[in-house]
Amino acid sequence: MSNEILYILLPDYAAHEAVYLSQAVASDEFAMKEHPRYVNKAVAPTMEPVKSIGGFRTLPDYSFDMMPDDYAALVLIGGFGWATPVADKVVPIVRSAIEKGKTVGAICNAASWMAKHGFLNAVKHTGNGQEQLRLWGGDNYANPDGYVNAQAVNDNHIVTANGSATLEFARELLLLLENDTPERIEMYYQFNKQGFCNLFNKD
Repeated sequence: MSNEILYILLPDYAAHEAVYLSQAVASDEFAMKEHPRYVNKAVAPTMEPVKSIGGFRTLPDYSFDMMPDDYAALVLIGGFGWATPVADKVVPIVRSAIEKGKTVGAICNAASWMAKHGFLNAVKHTGNGQEQLRLWGGDNYANPDGYVNAQAVNDNHIVTANGSATLEFARELLLLLENDTPERIEMYYQFNKQGFCNLFNKD
């Protein structure tokens, strides 16, 4: 469905990197949304449960072979799987998404994997430092001048972030997808960034 946000989860994925984005999509500050604008769906190499770094197992909604052609966004969640051969199977998925002008997000090692396959060569971007992007990217990473020293960067529908930027990653994608008003998205970001006591219990 065109309103589905597809999260690519490889073995040993970093579960926390999906939390703020997926939560804001599915709920507000009061309860689960009755009519959310988007629906979260997990995509994995197969339909077998995929294990996170922390040991939790997620049952995918789609395998790579079964995932739909139409969707709202493709989000690559980081983790250790991006350094393994199974990640090669994601190349045609991302290439197709970019060619179709879909929103693509990549955080932590997934951003480094994007550099490895030349997907960051035409956009401003960030990641786990330029050194790691150069290391992973090798000769395929031809845009070091496009690197921005920021927590998260959005350029031409591609959002990249480093591994400590879960909130910033979520904010950029939520704004890009117009999941809510900019004011409400900013409040969600500040609430989780600063904490309840700093925002509401000031002396």
